[in-house]
Amino acid sequence: MVLYKLQDFEPNYRDTFEGHDINGLGVYAQGTDEKIGTVSDVLVDEEGHFRYLVVDLGFWIFGKKVLLPLGRARIDYNIDRVYTIGLTREQAEDLPEFSEREALDYDYEERVRGVYRQPTGSTLPLDASAPVEATIPVDTNYQAATATPTYNRDSYNYEQEPSLFGLNEQDHQTLRLYEERLIASKRRQKTGEVAIGKHVETDIARVAVPIERERVVIERVTPADAGTAVSGREADFREGEVARVEIYEETPEVRKEAFLREEVRVRKVVDQETVETQETVRREELDINSGNLPIEER
Repeated sequence: MVLYKLQDFEPNYRDTFEGHDINGLGVYAQGTDEKIGTVSDVLVDEEGHFRYLVVDLGFWIFGKKVLLPLGRARIDYNIDRVYTIGLTREQAEDLPEFSEREALDYDYEERVRGVYRQPTGSTLPLDASAPVEATIPVDTNYQAATATPTYNRDSYNYEQEPSLFGLNEQDHQTLRLYEERLIASKRRQKTGEVAIGKHVETDIARVAVPIERERVVIERVTPADAGTAVSGREADFREGEVARVEIYEETPEVRKEAFLREEVRVRKVVDQETVETQETVRREELDINSGNLPIEER
């Protein structure tokens, strides 16, 4: 893998980063104000990805420059500082010196990476004269050392060690933006009830019934043979003779019967309509306060 100085790879990189320049920023140990050195250059790969910061340790080790993997750096343009992640003074002293006269080959990078692979507090010596294919980090929590993965020079790529070259999860966190949305639902509630019953009302009904009444009509008439003599046998005078005639009349008889008048059917129908409602919703937007930090939004 070939590394280039940022200036050589992209002479106008300051235009890309809106005038920001990482060169000259002070390098400090994370969590302290102890200055380790100053950024003197940036090394990028063939695709232009930042891989190392060149740190001049002349602040306390005169004339020595070392490489700081991007994954071990946190840049704060607001205060013009670069904070190292997990780099101690002892590790900085063990780092092989960076020289533009020396080739930046796999062996040299492995010597650099070998120092950063050591946990804090390790006393493992580093043989700067021989290439390193595997390193044995010393974990103070265990009595025995544990071997780290062995990297192959023919297949090695920076993505294999995200702790050195990836975005540090703690210092490059994902910020989630939330928003509120109106979720429409329906709640069935009782608005009242309709009671349907019946009661009895009274009224006076009238009906006409034709009836017949009998009455006696007595007519006295003079017969045609009036004045004609009759025999004594025919003229039978009897006292107390009575003629009886029965007289009848009709009287109305009214009775009541119940008849079906009508049916009342009770049912419910559902009327549908669309009701619009409104509510204030919130949405989180991203506020970027980068200072001089180059930012690329994707």
